[in-house]
Amino acid sequence: MTRTWFITGTSSGFGRELTEQLLERGDRVAATARRLETLDDLAARYGDRLWRARLDVTDTAALRAVVDRAFDELERIDVVVSNAGYGLFGAAEELSDEQIDAQIATNLTGSIQLARAVTPHLREQGGGRIVQIASIGGQVTFPAMSLYHATKWGIEGFWESAAAELAPFGIGVTLVEPGIARTNFVAGAAVFGDALPEYADGPSGELRGVHSGALPPLPMPGDPRKIVAAIIAAADRADGPLRLTLGSDAYAYGTAALRGRLDALEASRELAHSTDADDVLVDGPVG
Repeated sequence: MTRTWFITGTSSGFGRELTEQLLERGDRVAATARRLETLDDLAARYGDRLWRARLDVTDTAALRAVVDRAFDELERIDVVVSNAGYGLFGAAEELSDEQIDAQIATNLTGSIQLARAVTPHLREQGGGRIVQIASIGGQVTFPAMSLYHATKWGIEGFWESAAAELAPFGIGVTLVEPGIARTNFVAGAAVFGDALPEYADGPSGELRGVHSGALPPLPMPGDPRKIVAAIIAAADRADGPLRLTLGSDAYAYGTAALRGRLDALEASRELAHSTDADDVLVDGPVG
């Protein structure tokens, strides 16, 4: 059965790969990008099965207008993919105010406003699925990526709450948590703060060296085509998962981080209980 998808950030990376695979299998795609010319080849090949609109997700008014027009012209959209985003790298002190605002506006606020814009349409049509391209960086952290992690941890929290709000309307949510994949994320979709000499010999300096080619590249185990195929398969399921962890590195890092946090929580059990009011039974409500 032919399905219709709405995808942000389709000029490159996972967004472009998703658009290509969906069109190849016969689906219809509403693709948005800041640079529509990057989709000219697909438009020539697939005709009116590719609906296009120029969009910067940090412009909330424009985002709402594009979403409304897409649902109006296409009548039904089965899956919405929130994919637009980029990485901001460098120690927190090295980042400018403008860079911080832009990172949050794109990765976090833009995703939240997309969710708010599509929800009334999905509710009115009786359901659908929202796929958020997040990152294992929403479960783990690395130095020199603090603002990127802030946005990814933030969107995880937003969706874990909002998914429960939307479930009664037949709207499913899937958070995709890939590891490092062989896309242009570091080379083409990365922004760095201004280097400070105090951080040159630390993680920030190392990341700059990788980006410039002065140091060996990071391991990139993830195959974008396989990752996208897994995303599509999950979105096709009526019982699609809330989280979809993809990549051996994502699994390893995520498992270690979650086990470490659980161990730390268990170690604090006695202290946590000791701070309850005197009239709370030990091992009562909090168990």
